[in-house]
Amino acid sequence: MTATLEINLKKIENNVSIIKNLCDENNIEITGITKMFSGDPKIANMYLSGGLEKLGDSEISNLKNLSGIEAEKWMVRIPALSEIEDLIKYSDASLNSELEVIKEIEKQSKKQGKIHKIILMQELGDLREGILDREELIRTADYVLNSKWIELYGMGTNLTCLSFVQPSVENLSRLVKMSKEVFGNRKFMISGGNSSSIDLMLNKKMPVEINNLRLGESLIFGKERAKYKYLDGTYSDTFVLKAEIVEIKEKPSFPWGKIGADSYGRTPTFTDRGIRKRAICAVGRKSMDVGTTKPCDSGVGIVGASSDHLMLDISDSNKNYKIGDKISLKLGYASALLAMNSTYIKKEYITEI
Repeated sequence: MTATLEINLKKIENNVSIIKNLCDENNIEITGITKMFSGDPKIANMYLSGGLEKLGDSEISNLKNLSGIEAEKWMVRIPALSEIEDLIKYSDASLNSELEVIKEIEKQSKKQGKIHKIILMQELGDLREGILDREELIRTADYVLNSKWIELYGMGTNLTCLSFVQPSVENLSRLVKMSKEVFGNRKFMISGGNSSSIDLMLNKKMPVEINNLRLGESLIFGKERAKYKYLDGTYSDTFVLKAEIVEIKEKPSFPWGKIGADSYGRTPTFTDRGIRKRAICAVGRKSMDVGTTKPCDSGVGIVGASSDHLMLDISDSNKNYKIGDKISLKLGYASALLAMNSTYIKKEYITEI
């Protein structure tokens, strides 16, 4: 294969350990989200060796990949009616907002003789999943509390995923208030969001009742998602793509001819920088995301990409690149997600920092 994705397991383990310690100081447990890497057991095991006991994913196929790992497993996407049988088989808990789905979970739990844990999701303004109406939420919670085959595990919310509404003292306090109304004096879990909630926690503004976060990006790349800052002591270069050069030529930086819309319906714009030395690598948008990819060589810049070609400006590099050489690219979340799911990229696991 012309491109190799290097996954540094020890750096991921380091990130998990550091973020777990930060959460421990705030009495918050982590559910480690594995969807970016499709529930790859080698990477998931770094979550456990870093100190985690809970894993979560949004796809049944990924939960199947995790079936050999001893950990509590969550389905972190609202379950579909068509997958409830496998949901019960491969997960211990799930995030829910629909009573119809919960009733089907109850039926399958009884059939399989396995109690399934329900986390009810409350809508706090991001307008993805969650129950908005108070009476509906109370009704749904009462149903679960009165069941023998499903357990009301806790409540949760989702922020910064659709409308990018930020976690705040105000909105998370509404979650806490509703949770107390539902659970009363019972012991319960409140899952206060994802990696975007870390900033609130570090600034000691997180409501003390929040005792769980569902973290993925921060564990993998050491980045919190409210202000997009890297956390001290973590590594961001955990996923590095090495792509082979197939063409090197000096070309104008400004195209000629009538410019139309690209495959995404956008009309590109260009800046005339004169003649530049360009390299083409044999990888493209079907396996990586240009916007969340950065060359490791500071003298290299990304010009653009098509589905299977990556165009780079290597004019300012101190390296004398040749045909057949590989250029290293540091991947962010969206780019690593595509690369991990690409059949065109070889995966290699690095076991030392």
